[in-house]
Amino acid sequence: MSRLIDVTETGTRRAEWSDRAPRLLQILRDDLWTARPDPLPASLRLRRLPHGVLCLAAFGITVGGIAQLQHNGHLGAGLASLLGFAPGGAVVLAMWRPIPAWWLSMTAMLVGAIALHGRLGMTPEVVFTWPWTAAGIIAHLLVLLLLTLRVRARVAVEALALTGLVTWLLDGVWGAPLHESTSVVTVVLSAIVVALGSALRGRREARVELGRQASLTEEERARRTLLEERSRIARELHDVVAHHMSVISIQAQVAPHLVDNPPDELKENLDGIRQNALEALTELRRVLGVLRSESPDADAPEDAGAGPHSPQPTLDRLDALVENTRAAGLTVTTRIDGDRRQLPSGVELSAYRIVQEALSNVLRHAPGATAHVAIEYVPYGLLVSVRNSRPTRPAPASPGAGHGLLGMRERAAMLGGALTAESGPDGGYRVFARLPVTVPATGLNTLRATAPTARTSSGPDAADATEAPDATDVIDPKDASHDEHQQ
Repeated sequence: MSRLIDVTETGTRRAEWSDRAPRLLQILRDDLWTARPDPLPASLRLRRLPHGVLCLAAFGITVGGIAQLQHNGHLGAGLASLLGFAPGGAVVLAMWRPIPAWWLSMTAMLVGAIALHGRLGMTPEVVFTWPWTAAGIIAHLLVLLLLTLRVRARVAVEALALTGLVTWLLDGVWGAPLHESTSVVTVVLSAIVVALGSALRGRREARVELGRQASLTEEERARRTLLEERSRIARELHDVVAHHMSVISIQAQVAPHLVDNPPDELKENLDGIRQNALEALTELRRVLGVLRSESPDADAPEDAGAGPHSPQPTLDRLDALVENTRAAGLTVTTRIDGDRRQLPSGVELSAYRIVQEALSNVLRHAPGATAHVAIEYVPYGLLVSVRNSRPTRPAPASPGAGHGLLGMRERAAMLGGALTAESGPDGGYRVFARLPVTVPATGLNTLRATAPTARTSSGPDAADATEAPDATDVIDPKDASHDEHQQ
């Protein structure tokens, strides 16, 4: 019974070794039997210095090797030149293809050792280095260093092991008469070079990884700082603006009860104030949601509604915006041309905000004027025009900071479009915005050709007006801030 167990264990062990041997040979073949390029990494400061030094070393190895093989080794000029050029060529080749260079160096050493074997001892006063010549040792060390710097550590160890194995077979097994053995010094120096190359490679990889981690840390720190700043802004908006808007809404709701028999107009105006305050609170909640989110630039879903918790408004709510403006006392007409289609939420939001700001400017700066809103869908985007007529009475002083036009221009420039705001000869103003979706090279001329030519008007800081801009009138986004100072 015990014999069967022993036979089974022995058979199992033999099967394991029989499976491992082909796998090891396959690994060696994959690692070392390749001619893939592994060029030296480019140096930013001394780009050509490493290549120059190696080429100079290869030249010295070649000259010294040929002289040694021809004079001390008693080889013919042709064979000595061939075996002398091979190690120098291996050093040059190792700058681009280190593994083929290692094979070339090993082959040159093996052929040279065989060729010199029968000539050792021909001159007893000269003891020749064998199996590695002095030039061959220097060349092989350089090749191993270049190989270790650019391949995996396993491949470098395999190359070192094969170097030691071939050296031992030549010097320890085959042997030669009357020579100075270079086996030990070659293997020891090769091991030192491989260890040094591995350390340098590990240091370089660690430096690259450290730089990558530092970059990621800096990006994460900047992102965290941005989120903290946005959260702080959101808190301040909520604590200050939301509080005042809530107070306005409550006061507008309570005010009719403080007056006996309030007129219907007062009730209607106070109700309008309350509704506007509630809508402003809703918009403020949306803005706060964007500020507190981690991806505020993400597009809104296509099925976004208009409820208190829905994303930012689009052109689907244009009618409600116009009706709200009419309730404030402004006569507004609208026109939509072209095939209406779903546009990116950023384009729709910008168009809505431009119309909203332009109508708000008409209310503030052009009392008694009438406004006309025109939306045109063109093949590569959207054209938005808001114009108003001449005001019928002077505009009161506005407490605003005059950033309305700048904000509209920034919205258009953010999308790669442009916006003009100019006064017309009839005393009105006109705002015209071109909001592209994705404009190909040929799309710009199409957009300019489809620009409307109607006149328009508004007020000083408001929806400006004149004739529709042609190709020379459209303000480039880079000039937006400069044009704002001209208004």
